[in-house]
Amino acid sequence: MKKTLRYLLFLLVIAFVAYNSVYFKKLDEVKAGTDLFNGRKFAANFWSQKLTPALATAPDAALLFDLLKTDPEQAFSKYGKSMSIGNIKYFLVNGRGIVQSVEENQVIVDVNTKAGSKRVLLATEYIFGNAVRDASGQIDINDFGNSSDLNAISAELNQIIRDKVLPSFLAKVKKGDEITFSGALELNQKYPDLAKIEIIPIRLSIDDSSETKPE
Repeated sequence: MKKTLRYLLFLLVIAFVAYNSVYFKKLDEVKAGTDLFNGRKFAANFWSQKLTPALATAPDAALLFDLLKTDPEQAFSKYGKSMSIGNIKYFLVNGRGIVQSVEENQVIVDVNTKAGSKRVLLATEYIFGNAVRDASGQIDINDFGNSSDLNAISAELNQIIRDKVLPSFLAKVKKGDEITFSGALELNQKYPDLAKIEIIPIRLSIDDSSETKPE
């Protein structure tokens, strides 16, 4: 009798554990849990649908450089963008200038401003950071559940520049060329280094040649 009772209790324990170990979910919930963020697809869509249209309203580089010198507070409040609180701000610009030198990691360009010639660096080798992602102000941090997705967007946008914007430009550009550019730059609002402005290029063209941009 005792042996039978122990056996029944054993079966009850097994049944209880089995019941609590098996549960069902809706199929769409399972699929949602396995979906991965596609940074490459998002970046491609963002580039064509958000970033490119934003360039149409970006300030002229010469105007921005003059404003940063005469009224930096207005320049940052009017044109600076950021997804988070802090001193780092990002700017979109359109500009025109004369190539002074083509170097291993950058192209040095002089931009004519009201205050005089302003030298800027167009990055051509070290394309990284969040400037291109954040400068348009078109991405809301609250739309993303984790920082890895945001980092993936930056990485993919920067890769587009390496693969599709720079190669044809670098194959042709030389000292003395007049170029037109659009790009993104990063500045510290509290300690802006206006002596060394580096621009991550988004669009590049030489004289009347075709723009070097993604298809």
